Amino acid sequence: MNFFDILLLALALSVDAFVVSFSYGLIIRQNRGRNAFKLAISTGVGQFLMPVIGWYATRSVHTYIENFDHWLAFAVFLVLGLKIIDEALEKKEENKQLSQKLSLRLLFMIGVATSIDALITGVTIYFMNVSIWTAAPVIGITTFICAVIGFNLNCCFRKIPTKYMEITAGVILILLGCKVLYEHLTA
Repeated sequence: MNFFDILLLALALSVDAFVVSFSYGLIIRQNRGRNAFKLAISTGVGQFLMPVIGWYATRSVHTYIENFDHWLAFAVFLVLGLKIIDEALEKKEENKQLSQKLSLRLLFMIGVATSIDALITGVTIYFMNVSIWTAAPVIGITTFICAVIGFNLNCCFRKIPTKYMEITAGVILILLGCKVLYEHLTA
């Protein structure tokens, strides 16, 4: 997995943070810079920490699964990609009221909720012999940037349904899984 692959992975993982920030950017009118920063920090830190946790958890059991780790990595990317696509296609227009105040508890919940996929991705990163200390910062920083962009550019993306961005993220994850399998089988 090269840097470009890690960046694609980071972009795919950051779609949830972008969508959440976009949603809050539509309703929060006061202290926009500070609120964008708070959302970006919570999602970026979550996306940084979760792959690290997944990577270290996998490290402890790797010897038991090393004979089929490439298939596991492929399956994880495939399932994550299909899950994201399915959720994008299933979404109905939600009329939920979002809180206009970003409390610490809410920011923590957003950070965890938007980074569950990154925890599982940490498992996959381990199998690809990629340094977690290269991948996790790229994922965290990319998520931070995407969250800030989502919060502040909602006026430009208001007419584009978020489901198209989510479907693209799912396709990217599936293609990364296929690439992992292809590279292992042709090596």
